[in-house]
Amino acid sequence: MTAPRPLLTVKDLRVRRGGVRVLEIPSLVVEEGSILSLIGPNGGGKTTLLQTLACLIRAEGGEFFFKGEKVSSNHGLLRYRRNLAMVFQEPMLFDTTVFGNVASGLKIRGMKGSEIERRVKENLQRFGISHLLDRSARKLSGGEAQRTALARALALQPEILFLDEPFASLDPPTREGLIEDLEKILRQTNTTTLFATHDRMEALRLSDRIAVMNQGRILQLATPEEVMNQPGDEFIASFVGVETILKGRAVRKEGGSFVAAIDGKEVEAVGGVEIGEPVVLCIRPEHVTLSLPAPKGATSARNVFPAVITRIVSLGLYYRVNLDCGFPLVAYVTGHSVENLSLREGQSVSASFKATAIHVIRKTKKTERGKNPIFPAIS
Repeated sequence: MTAPRPLLTVKDLRVRRGGVRVLEIPSLVVEEGSILSLIGPNGGGKTTLLQTLACLIRAEGGEFFFKGEKVSSNHGLLRYRRNLAMVFQEPMLFDTTVFGNVASGLKIRGMKGSEIERRVKENLQRFGISHLLDRSARKLSGGEAQRTALARALALQPEILFLDEPFASLDPPTREGLIEDLEKILRQTNTTTLFATHDRMEALRLSDRIAVMNQGRILQLATPEEVMNQPGDEFIASFVGVETILKGRAVRKEGGSFVAAIDGKEVEAVGGVEIGEPVVLCIRPEHVTLSLPAPKGATSARNVFPAVITRIVSLGLYYRVNLDCGFPLVAYVTGHSVENLSLREGQSVSASFKATAIHVIRKTKKTERGKNPIFPAIS
């Protein structure tokens, strides 16, 4: 199997605005045919990175390479820009028909009419808007307009596509349908994509890799599974949906596991840490199991705690249950479980989770000073 080829390589990229450095990327490699999502809070640097790589913002320093060739104002820039396309949160359509919008970039490039018509119709069909061919862009719904903008971008057959929160302003059903169609199209066309979003579920749906950004830096870059289940620090853990983050200290070692003291309770986790070492334990809510209280001594299992339900919140497909175990704990349960266990606020239950389900963050001196480690963004 052929190893993925780097398409875009970034080295020491820096951007400054108003005298303040807003972007600092030591390294980043985007592999050909991959989908890389940039996630993080508003102001984290996602859009700035996309716009810098799309040559819409001038960098203070650093460089980037397209297919191994350095991109600069006097070398390789035109070739690079001809091979990229960008779609924004707002569609930014021209005041013409859907056909005219999708054809606009092709006309600028001087393509023959027959090729323009073929590409336009092909991409309108891909996005399910062939019936809107002659409709004015002014009369499109939000979802139709964004499909038109995406069709316009894909009609160029770009080697790299930049997407800046393209679903953010759409209602849930429209967003779901468009994400499903776009995922299929990007895989079919093998289009290399950088996708900025603050919605981790969108990133999970589309990505081969996820880069978590904050304050203009990439904090962690890994597969979706690694980012979700092995976050690099407490900020990342919180952002990707880890509801329980516990700080404690290792007090015993038992084979390949250890016991940490958490607010007077003992929690067993897997990992090679030293006795006395401070640790952070991350427990995803879907890994917590609730049951009716068992008689004392009925089980010898570790990480089983008597708990009191402090709050139950419906999240649509499931319920979020806040618990007091002597330390705070959050569980996600189905509606069936709520009904079957007659769960209610103030009720006593038994909460359990496996030692192997805990992600352990070791509190090194660097992270204790509050400096998030930069994870090398290499292929």
